[in-house]
Amino acid sequence: MNASIKKVLHFPITKIIVGIAVPFSLFVVIQNFVLKPFFYSIISEKSIADPIIIFISSILLLVSYYYLFRLYDKRKITELSLNYLPREMFGGFIFGFSTISLSIFILYVLGHYQTFSITTAHYSARMFTVLLFAAIVEDLFHRGLILRVLENWLGTNIAIVIAMLVELQHISNPVSSLLSLPLYLIWGFTMAMMFIYTKRIWLPYFFHIGWNFAQPFYGSNLTGANDFGSIIQSKFTGPELLTGGAFGIEGSIFTPIFLLLIGIILYYRAIREGKIVKSKLFKR
Repeated sequence: MNASIKKVLHFPITKIIVGIAVPFSLFVVIQNFVLKPFFYSIISEKSIADPIIIFISSILLLVSYYYLFRLYDKRKITELSLNYLPREMFGGFIFGFSTISLSIFILYVLGHYQTFSITTAHYSARMFTVLLFAAIVEDLFHRGLILRVLENWLGTNIAIVIAMLVELQHISNPVSSLLSLPLYLIWGFTMAMMFIYTKRIWLPYFFHIGWNFAQPFYGSNLTGANDFGSIIQSKFTGPELLTGGAFGIEGSIFTPIFLLLIGIILYYRAIREGKIVKSKLFKR
């Protein structure tokens, strides 16, 4: 291969573009022209077919990413390593769920959270699989691809700042405001640190799942959306600063504070364990 073409293909920005475009394009084509026609033809109820399609699509996305970078980089795809999957899966989910639970507990103690009943009748399996897929897309591309490539190129600290700025894309959410910016930046920081500390996507991914599942579980909106159902029928009262208002419990003043503490702890542990990467950009 021509040296200049090889240099362009292995330039970090090129890798990011190719790493997003190829797996996602393959996913879109197969989901829309293979999976949906097939499963809709054999399963008349979409509420049953859609979770199956979303689950298979998630696996397809991971597999296409894996083989793309096995070919592209000719390396072990450590960001998808399964060596510590059980620990990071259960630990991440419980950690994410517990972070939201702590904010709920504080509101309960303060008298701003009331529960009425517990039922699964208002919770949809389809919506849960949507959360699973949305999280894998974000964590695979934001952490496993963009953050990983930028960290190896620009060093950990610069990569963290860019990862935080990438999360500002969520400002397009209809209920977002300037007050949402700190939450998005903190989210980007802490999720980046989970990846940087483990060098795998599983801890941030399952933390993400636990975080997203906990909010409708407690009857809260999820980043402004109220169509994910709920398991605990509840009522939030009091100042929006404490409850998060229409945004949901993650918009509460308590939740970003807990999230930031997690990120800071991981950052200092990463320093102590020598996991902070120096920039290669300025090396001769």
